[in-house]
Amino acid sequence: MAYDVAKLLTMSQSELDALFTNSAPGNIPDGEADGTAIVAPGTTYSSTIAKFVSHFAWQGKVFDAKKGVLRNRILPFGLNAILAKVYKGPSWLDGKECIVLDYSDTSIIAHWIRDEIRQIEPGLYLGKVYWDKKRLIDFALKF
Repeated sequence: MAYDVAKLLTMSQSELDALFTNSAPGNIPDGEADGTAIVAPGTTYSSTIAKFVSHFAWQGKVFDAKKGVLRNRILPFGLNAILAKVYKGPSWLDGKECIVLDYSDTSIIAHWIRDEIRQIEPGLYLGKVYWDKKRLIDFALKF
């Protein structure tokens, strides 16, 4: 099955978890990705919430694969801020390799946040957000 962001917004949490678990990490991405927050997965509200978050809070991430870092694009005007280290490591969801987006040593604001991503299609990654090992939401990154 081919996946895109619109499809991800219609999937349940268990479907998103299965897709993540069954996907390989892929290469650490490089460049700018448009982000979509996946909140309340599988409900009619997911798409509306994603649009709201994208407009007012978070638009995506900009990766520098050579340096092993990224910056988030935030606020309505797309400020590149909130730095994270990027590396491969075991997922907190299933213990298999993923790409870790680690804010613990790079951000005062987000030091308790850890993201994990895996590539589900060429140029499309599915991510999980954790706050002190507690899962919060999913997200998509489209390059």
